[in-house]
Amino acid sequence: MDLPHAHGEAVLQARLRAAPEDFVVDELPGFEPTGQGEHLLLTVRKRGMNTAHAARCIAQWAGVGDVAIGYAGLKDRHAVTTQRFTVHLPKRNAPAVETLTIDDALGERLEVLDHTWHAKKLPRGALAGNRFVLVLRDVEGDRAAIDARLSAIAARGVPNYFGEQRFGRGGNNVGSALAMFAGRRVRRDQRSVLLSAARSELFNRVLAARIRSACWDTALEGEVWMLDGTRSVFGPQPLDEALAERLATFDIHPTGPLWGEGALRTQEAAAALELDALADADAVALRAGLERAGLRQERRALRLRPEALQWRWPDETSLELSFALPPGTYATSVLAELGDVAAAGRD
Repeated sequence: MDLPHAHGEAVLQARLRAAPEDFVVDELPGFEPTGQGEHLLLTVRKRGMNTAHAARCIAQWAGVGDVAIGYAGLKDRHAVTTQRFTVHLPKRNAPAVETLTIDDALGERLEVLDHTWHAKKLPRGALAGNRFVLVLRDVEGDRAAIDARLSAIAARGVPNYFGEQRFGRGGNNVGSALAMFAGRRVRRDQRSVLLSAARSELFNRVLAARIRSACWDTALEGEVWMLDGTRSVFGPQPLDEALAERLATFDIHPTGPLWGEGALRTQEAAAALELDALADADAVALRAGLERAGLRQERRALRLRPEALQWRWPDETSLELSFALPPGTYATSVLAELGDVAAAGRD
């Protein structure tokens, strides 16, 4: 789907991930470790290695099955990333942590930065967010226009699209979801991926419609709101002076649907826009499939503001960006509002 941008035409062309060091991600911890328990909590830095591969390496090092490893989120292979893992060791018999080191000729690296004990396996989503430092190379564009666009993004935020990672290589997951809903059998693990892709596709369609209607970061009649930094929603509630102030300060956000069974929560103009955006045959089939799968109607914020967005120009054709994002959001949503950023593949 060709998704519209909120801030206007592209102001740059650039390359991302010319080297893994150009895409640095540090996981922001969502809790303090207990210091005791049966789960060894590791903080590791890795290069050229995705999360699943790192988890397998850790399991092999500890002599346990893959199911004993926990992690909060998936991180890229083409990057330098820091994140936590837990290893379930009921007798607390861990190999020497110093032996968990990888540095091979292919550029894969893993080192342990910290370790302690914790009471529980690390579940998915147990993080406060991610901090990014990205370097764009071979930047083409007017520097003043780029700086102005970044200032606008810092002030107004960006559309909170689901990133291309949700849709698989070539965006094929949505088509596979349609086939699954039409009766094709899939593996259990693949089913959850396809359900997620279907939901993400419908949300992105609604968000795109609101951008085209110039209301992605403001209110419609019948709006449902989300409290910043949470999944808590309220409404429908009309925009009054108090809500307008909260909207302006990013305390609340308008929302779009994560489709499932049950009544659509929005009303009036907001509901009409959502249903109109999801009225074609494919969208209707995706909606019906998600409802049959038993997913419940939920909501997601339509806008995203990068926290502490900063940038600098290390040289004439390189641009370094740093910012933090909450869980479940995508750095690609920020980059898309700048222009055409060609990136290496992702696992």
